[in-house]
Amino acid sequence: MPVKLNDNYDLSRHVIILTGATDGIGKDMARILAGFNPKRLILPVRNKEKGNNVLEYVKSSNGHANNVEIWEMDLADLQSVKNFANKFIKEVGELHILLNNAGVMSSSQLVKTKDDFELHFQINHLAPFLLTLLLLDTMKKSVSAELPGKIAFTSSLANFYGEIDFDNLNLEKNIKYWNPIKGGYANTKLMNVIVAKELGRIVQNENIRTYSLHPGSIQTNINHLNKGFANFFIHLLVKIFEISSEQGAVNTLYPVLSSENKDTGEYYNEGIKQEPNKIANDQEITNKLWKVSEQILKDRGLI
Repeated sequence: MPVKLNDNYDLSRHVIILTGATDGIGKDMARILAGFNPKRLILPVRNKEKGNNVLEYVKSSNGHANNVEIWEMDLADLQSVKNFANKFIKEVGELHILLNNAGVMSSSQLVKTKDDFELHFQINHLAPFLLTLLLLDTMKKSVSAELPGKIAFTSSLANFYGEIDFDNLNLEKNIKYWNPIKGGYANTKLMNVIVAKELGRIVQNENIRTYSLHPGSIQTNINHLNKGFANFFIHLLVKIFEISSEQGAVNTLYPVLSSENKDTGEYYNEGIKQEPNKIANDQEITNKLWKVSEQILKDRGLI
């Protein structure tokens, strides 16, 4: 039975950041959130034109676009992430919901970012990790027991196929791009689960709840770099289990918006709590991933 959102959520006291709003479930998440009258809904985008298209989509869908703002940020450029966070802290200064929804999947080629990191590792893990760390103090100051903060990471069922190899985080050896459900995508979707779980432990007394979420199988532009057999196989799998983009958006937002949900650090599959990859319960791996990720960012003067 698919989960459903209530029609009466009131987000008028909430400042929200949603990444990945230009395509797929993110576009529907923006529309749905805008309909709940947020104080401010900020959509960081790499492509300003696509951002404006989302704004028009929200306007034409429900008319609630007065509090929706398009800001520039490129997850493939870590300095851009820091610039966005600095601007947000200076110009907005309060945050209640952070939805790290943007992601990428490429199974057919090795792609490096401007920062010389493997594409999945940066866009799916390092960049949202950095954004979250930079905005965490702002959220702590903004929330209360009555108005708790929410931090969510859009993960994937692929987390079950992920591995954490500290000698190959940047996928410079033993690349498994031919396999559409292993390699960089699965590894970083597992990292999302691990970070959400550990962050939940760290902020458990700060009136902040964390989530990692599998929205369901949806045809989106997340795998726009895939080619050949791997791409065909992915599309075939998605077609078999496909749900609508709107339902995927609902599945992602349901655990975050539900007032009955008091849990933190949990993983949700299509809106329902589930045990993730058992690696996520390994505290030694968790601690090391957190420290290594922090050190990478510190070495570049980003935190």
